[in-house]
Amino acid sequence: MNQDRIEIKDLLVRGIVGLNENERRKRQDILVNLALVTDVRAAAASDDIEGACNYRSVSKSIIRMVEASSYFTVEKLATEIAHLVLEEHPVEEVTVSVEKPGALRFARSVGVTITRNRKDFTK
Repeated sequence: MNQDRIEIKDLLVRGIVGLNENERRKRQDILVNLALVTDVRAAAASDDIEGACNYRSVSKSIIRMVEASSYFTVEKLATEIAHLVLEEHPVEEVTVSVEKPGALRFARSVGVTITRNRKDFTK
């Protein structure tokens, strides 16, 4: 498998994630980082977006999903982001980090990082 990577860093989205009542009432900042494993050789050879994984489309689909979602755990949110990316985009593997800035006193953020591939979502 080719190990080319596209990285999306510090995508700031507002959504509902958490267990506490105040976390369920209003949207909060959620920070998403992704590493997309995809073959970039065709795009590099042609210099054409048609042969590439369009990272703008990836980020837009994640923003839409997170803004419309309401999960209790960052683990579930990270898993659903991974599933979305693998299902809708030409990516073989994705590493997703989801953080909640300010969720813990005295910590900049708290979060989870997962790595998934297409096999993880086949039944």
